[in-house]
Amino acid sequence: MSRQPDHLDAQPFAQPSPSAPHPSGFAPFATRMVAIGCSQPAIDAFARQYGQLSAGATGLICEAEALPVGPLVDAARLPAAGTAAEAGLERLVVIKLNGGLGTSMGLAGPKSLLSVHDQLSFLDILARQILTQRHRTRTRLPLVLMNSFSTETDTQLALAAYPELSEQAAIPTSFLQGRVPKVSASDLAPIDWPQDPAKAWCPPGHGEIYQAISQSGLLRQMLDAGFDTAFISNVDNLGATVDLAILSEFRRRSWSFLMEVADRTPADRKGGHLARSPAGGLLLRELAQCTAEDLSSFQDIERHPYFNTNNLWIHLPTLAELLETQGGFLDLPMIRNEKPVDPVRPGSPRVYQLESAMGAAIALFPRAAALRVPRSRFLPVKKTSDLLGLWSDAYALGPDGALVLKPERGCRAPQVNLDDRYYASMADLALRFPYGAPSLIRCESLTVSGDVRFGRDVQLSGAVTLQAPPDAVRHIPDGANLRGQP
Repeated sequence: MSRQPDHLDAQPFAQPSPSAPHPSGFAPFATRMVAIGCSQPAIDAFARQYGQLSAGATGLICEAEALPVGPLVDAARLPAAGTAAEAGLERLVVIKLNGGLGTSMGLAGPKSLLSVHDQLSFLDILARQILTQRHRTRTRLPLVLMNSFSTETDTQLALAAYPELSEQAAIPTSFLQGRVPKVSASDLAPIDWPQDPAKAWCPPGHGEIYQAISQSGLLRQMLDAGFDTAFISNVDNLGATVDLAILSEFRRRSWSFLMEVADRTPADRKGGHLARSPAGGLLLRELAQCTAEDLSSFQDIERHPYFNTNNLWIHLPTLAELLETQGGFLDLPMIRNEKPVDPVRPGSPRVYQLESAMGAAIALFPRAAALRVPRSRFLPVKKTSDLLGLWSDAYALGPDGALVLKPERGCRAPQVNLDDRYYASMADLALRFPYGAPSLIRCESLTVSGDVRFGRDVQLSGAVTLQAPPDAVRHIPDGANLRGQP
């Protein structure tokens, strides 16, 4: 197979004129958005998506428009970065997406405040990473959080424990993600939900980050302070640390947009994958954008071998130019998510949440590229199964503040699969693991089915499968040493 170029210039989508009129039926949405203080670019961006929706667009990307991607530049083969100064660390800003609540795990507060390891939260670990790197490299390295209206207050209270973070060259520690109305699936009007009016609104997806950076004033502040690159990732991905080799390569090749991608495994079949457009550019396709007839191709990890880690590197001057010429927002592909207006009431009226993915901007930036990175740079927590592994002795905090696998495990994280019927929430996890995680340092995998409750100082090794009798509780006694298949 001939090798593809290591970066592919994207073929931009057609951009709307900033003065384009809003579509028919949009006026009630605009009125609501103006009332809560949404910026004009935010309103225009949502109007663009609403116009597509009302015209019958689904946001789907068929297989013929999402072709396989060939070999990519491999992070494992990048040259050493040299010093922080040589890599340009002084001009880098770290931005973390921190808009999510831990509702899928039964929490009401910011997910970033969840205890992850040694009683430290995501935010604790992140803050320590940044401060350690600042001190070691003697650079300013700002940390900025994109908070939502649901996470801003609690996050700022937690950040008070790290006053040094606010000392970062006139760059704020946070900016706010916006809100957009949910759209009634029955008549495409704004939904009303008097039982809980806040549920008539939703975040517009993390693709809104580009206009939010601009409209908050952060983009201008960063440029004026001499920063030219942003590293953006999810706050719950503790593998997304600042890598000087990647930063150095980003600058050396004059990329304007870089997406870190990792090899897909069977467990990643439902995640968004990298693809190539018929014109040759790179694009991102999410599961919600896949047609029913193309589902098998979407989930074919040999045909589409790379998934988006949501670790992105952005050249800030290029972002500023794109926003200036395109009306203050990037016209990213619409993602139409259909859900009940109240997630905890499945029978409540159906709505469309119109969203976009920040990784989709790979199709809009000139000199956009993708980089193959090891799985260690993707360490998210989406379920309690993920969290239990991080709680365990298989991981340790390194001297740079990063949470890493212990050396004796190599690159093999323990695979944990807990029965969602009994372990879906943090309360469930605390009930069944009252003394914390069992020892997983020698465990290849743990699969639990049914109501299994663990005692103190339990040790697991090999591939362990545990099952409780139907409608009964199984107790693992204190000090148990369970060995599974090697």
